[in-house]
Amino acid sequence: MRMLALVLGLAASAAFAQPYPSKPLRMLVGFPPGGANDIVARIVANRLTETLGQSVVVENRPGASGVIAADVVAKAAPDGYTLFLGSTGTNSIAPSLNAKLPYDPVNGLAPVGLVGVAPSALVVNAAVPAQNVREFVALAKSRTGKPLTYASSGAGTTLHLGGELFKQLAGVDLLHVPYKGNAQALNDLIGGQVDMIISALPPALPLANTGKVRILGVATRERLRSAPELPTVAEQGVPGYEMSTWYGVFATGGSPANAIERLSADLRKAVADPKVREQIAGQGVDPQSSSPDEFRALVRDEIAKWARVVKAAGIKAE
Repeated sequence: MRMLALVLGLAASAAFAQPYPSKPLRMLVGFPPGGANDIVARIVANRLTETLGQSVVVENRPGASGVIAADVVAKAAPDGYTLFLGSTGTNSIAPSLNAKLPYDPVNGLAPVGLVGVAPSALVVNAAVPAQNVREFVALAKSRTGKPLTYASSGAGTTLHLGGELFKQLAGVDLLHVPYKGNAQALNDLIGGQVDMIISALPPALPLANTGKVRILGVATRERLRSAPELPTVAEQGVPGYEMSTWYGVFATGGSPANAIERLSADLRKAVADPKVREQIAGQGVDPQSSSPDEFRALVRDEIAKWARVVKAAGIKAE
């Protein structure tokens, strides 16, 4: 009996001592196939499969704005083999909108590293008589009793929160008009049913180039290298205004440090690869990388930032 226990103990020790990774990994995505989260996850997973020497399989678990997939990862075995492609809405905004998340948004997921950031922009209908952000703010302040309208892809979404943050920092009153998706919101902006939207930059650029809408400013800290002619919202009289969607990889909270370190190192190599960078940039996302600690600090800062916006606006999840 003692010999059997010894053999089993040695076998368990040998298994535990196996180098990481020693089996395939899975990367969960909280949205359907074809969206930005899904595409970015597959780009990253394909490259990690090459560098880790193990398959990284993408698994879509859509629902509840990504919360369902995040919950699966948070409750998985803390061994570094279950990953999550997270983003601003799920990891930074959802904690403030959902007081009873089924997992700990801070400790349930272990930050591995940033993948990229998609810039947003303040976009208006072409008929709006404002050529820049200062003129738009002045116009909004002059519309007492009949506020300008701004569209979003739904209550509690990043587009909604981006509009509320602008209202708070610019000191203006705007009427929120929620839609069932970004495409509908942009269509009504073009048609003049709404005046403004805080949109991801990629879908807005071609519309602006054809004169259907006007981009007044980008919601980034500095001007974009890819579009330096576009001024920031902040430099036009709304200091501190930043609105973008970041994408990053998480593992289950409590995963071994060596697994997080290996994943993070390979993720940084992936984002540095010219081919991968080109693929990520093709989705309108600026490739960026970070250490786990840097990514953890970003997520904590973002949670605090959007908690203030949600509280000030009195927004509740639908």
